[in-house]
Amino acid sequence: MSMTVCDVVIPCRDEAAALPLVLATVPPGWRVIVVDNGSTDGTADVARSLGAHVISETRPGYGAAVHAGVLAAEATFVAVIDGDASMRLLDLVPMLDLVREGAATMAIGRRRPVSRGVWPWHARAGTTLLAGLIRRRSDFPIHDLAPMRVCRRADLLALGIGDRRFGYPLELMLKAAEAGWTVAEIDVAYQSRAAGTKSKVSGSLTGTARVIRDFAGVLR
Repeated sequence: MSMTVCDVVIPCRDEAAALPLVLATVPPGWRVIVVDNGSTDGTADVARSLGAHVISETRPGYGAAVHAGVLAAEATFVAVIDGDASMRLLDLVPMLDLVREGAATMAIGRRRPVSRGVWPWHARAGTTLLAGLIRRRSDFPIHDLAPMRVCRRADLLALGIGDRRFGYPLELMLKAAEAGWTVAEIDVAYQSRAAGTKSKVSGSLTGTARVIRDFAGVLR
């Protein structure tokens, strides 16, 4: 049986420049699983050099990468965080505590920008709209789409999330609500992503439009 406290899945595509910052402070007893989702910048090699367990997911998409990482996880608890250094691994620790103590089935982070310009208006507006939709459809008191989160691995797999692209977080929240989960949201610092990396979501209006398309597919 794994003695790992928590496996943290980090879906990555071309995040080599960010990973040294992301993995600088791995919580004690946690194992990092970096899922290389078609990188061309040596992300996998950098991750291995920093002590991460690396797997490859050739099917493109955030959901595909996250699901591959969850399948590779072995610990009772699994966390997910972006690999762009905009959020800190250490902020997952109080989330894990909430889940372990039974205060919530899943704990998620609510991004709080540390400075102006960190979170583009179009991405922030879309998040606010969708979080409001989830609040109306469920009792979840959330204001963000779980950019970082912790729950039990078995609980997550039991939801049977099918989306393999950007609609994954929305489907996760909707299915968790249907399954009777409880959710706790805590504030987390949100800073600029690492220099030399580019967001696949908020980096452009095209990226945001792609996310909206995937979300619409989940809502159909």
